[in-house]
Amino acid sequence: MNYQDTKFNYKILLAALFAVVIGILIAFYYSYSQSQNKIDYLEDEKAILVKDLTMMKAEVSRLSTSNEVNEIEMEHAQYRIDQLLDSVGRLNFDIVKLREYRKELRNMELMHDTLRLKNNSLRYNNSILSQKYNETKSKMEILENKTGKLEEAEASLIKQNKIISAKLKIKSYLRLQSPEGTGYRIRGGDPIQTNKASTISRLRGCVSIAQDIDVIHEEKVVYLQFLDPRKKVISHNASTINVNGNIYSKKVEFIFEGRKEDICDAIIVPEGSLQQGTYTLNVFENEKLLTSVEFQLK
Repeated sequence: MNYQDTKFNYKILLAALFAVVIGILIAFYYSYSQSQNKIDYLEDEKAILVKDLTMMKAEVSRLSTSNEVNEIEMEHAQYRIDQLLDSVGRLNFDIVKLREYRKELRNMELMHDTLRLKNNSLRYNNSILSQKYNETKSKMEILENKTGKLEEAEASLIKQNKIISAKLKIKSYLRLQSPEGTGYRIRGGDPIQTNKASTISRLRGCVSIAQDIDVIHEEKVVYLQFLDPRKKVISHNASTINVNGNIYSKKVEFIFEGRKEDICDAIIVPEGSLQQGTYTLNVFENEKLLTSVEFQLK
């Protein structure tokens, strides 16, 4: 009787043990299913997080390469994204950690939005600066064009001044024509032309000045030089004019206005002082002999 009771108790114990094992297996399977669901959920969240971080990293890299935002802020954002990507890669599938990373991701998104706003602001400022640059460039081109024209005008004026200066440096002498030397005697206060040397008391020199259109009003000086047959300078009233060692009979000053005109002047000599022979009249301007003529006295 005891053996049967013991066997029955063993069966009951075995059935209970089997039930416990079955319960443990069911509990383990349920727990495994729940854990697998959590793992799948975390895997999905991890994929989404990685995708968001990767897109954000690409955008930050684009902004960085365009040099449109602050370099320090860009480096900080790049560093934080790399940290998050590295951490997500080593994620231990903890819900609390996932929330922390999502919070960090939101902060990074806010930072990304701030960078985007700064980038848009910089783009706008760059647009304004570009517009002002183009306006300034256009004004500079206009000024350069005007400067070029002014330089051309200045060069033309300089050239003209050089030509004028060259002309001024080249002394413009009178052009004389038809020189004439004659003798006069005085009778009753009136001069009478004669070629008889012994009666002459005046030697007169005349010359025609050709027209010069470049002259309007200039003071001119010419020198008359009368030479006797021995080529000695005849004095005027016993006096001569010495200019740099050159001896002249008389100085003649007049205003030349560019028109053709005749000038005449005479020197006074003692009556009876002249001899027969060939006399010479030379006309000088600034020591330059302009014309010469000979005349006979008997």
